Amino acid sequence: MTATVAETRELLVTDRCDACGAQAYVRATLSSGDLLFCGHHARANEEAVRSIAFEWDDQTDRIK
Repeated sequence: MTATVAETRELLVTDRCDACGAQAYVRATLSSGDLLFCGHHARANEEAVRSIAFEWDDQTDRIK
């Protein structure tokens, strides 16, 4: 499987990280659904998750 950049909506303040509940800035789309991550958990899990994701939507450039 090859991960691609998603053409999807901007993640909102109401979108929360599945690992810790912080604001999500990365969406990984898997065959079973989406995983949302904060910047920290996206970096911590990127290698494992990105290798099985259909899409990897990284919006961490929006972090202030």
